[in-house]
Amino acid sequence: MLPPVVVGVDGSPESLAAAEWAAREALRRELPLRMVHAWNGHPHHADGEPATAVQRHLGRRSLRRAEERIRVVCPGVRLYDEQVEGPATAALLNAAERADLLVLGSRGLSGFTGFLVGSVSLGVIARASRPVVLVRAGEEGEDERLPADHGSVSTRTGYRDVVLAVDLGDPCDEVIQFAFEAARVRGARLRVVHAWQPPFPLNLGPGDIGLMNDLQQVEEWQGFLSALIGPWRDKYADIDVLETVVADKPSTALIRAASGASLLVVGRRTTERPLGPRTGPVVHSAIHHVGCPVAVVPHE
Repeated sequence: MLPPVVVGVDGSPESLAAAEWAAREALRRELPLRMVHAWNGHPHHADGEPATAVQRHLGRRSLRRAEERIRVVCPGVRLYDEQVEGPATAALLNAAERADLLVLGSRGLSGFTGFLVGSVSLGVIARASRPVVLVRAGEEGEDERLPADHGSVSTRTGYRDVVLAVDLGDPCDEVIQFAFEAARVRGARLRVVHAWQPPFPLNLGPGDIGLMNDLQQVEEWQGFLSALIGPWRDKYADIDVLETVVADKPSTALIRAASGASLLVVGRRTTERPLGPRTGPVVHSAIHHVGCPVAVVPHE
């Protein structure tokens, strides 16, 4: 069987929004959807049975509620569910190993942008070997679509841009391919963004590219970006691609670029660090300040 789209469900509004988004993504990718509810045991009980029965009942109720929502918005999705004993982070990481991608929900911060990311989601994002998509509470199908001609929301219009963050100093095929595939299944434009910061003059050495003016540097980086994306343009010839180079902090540039997008795709290096797994500053900024769903794609 094809690897499914997996979504973590716990009965909260944010997990229900994630379940609906995951169902739409499963349909786009022509994959089954697997809902996973993880619950923690209570070892202080002598036999554990009373606590286990309650946990299973609550888990079944959460899964049933999510299924009812999904059947309304995505009746054609192939759906199955599973309850697993926690801890939740370990259970979700295990489920992600057999998934095409894992979807998690998050409460929104004040206003309309940003995520309030709990320890489970952060632990999964920092350690997962498969792509993880974070979906904000309140995310609905029309949010990923362009407005209708008269300005109202619609689920029948085209998709908003997919935005891909590219670090030209460390490009990765897995991240780029994920973004192109996301744009392909949506029929959306892919906007590829690279941000660079002009070096501090005292840090420049002889012959450094930083001695050029800003316009020359933009042209230089634009050439590098075009060369990187060129083979992917050829492979995905039907996708409209917009390449953008901006002189700004990467986190600031991504927040601006993702405004009005249907999905932001960022990469996360899986190399172990001395202090353990980390999301990195760009991923951290994206999941805390971007309003659209964020796909974090691990790579070596």
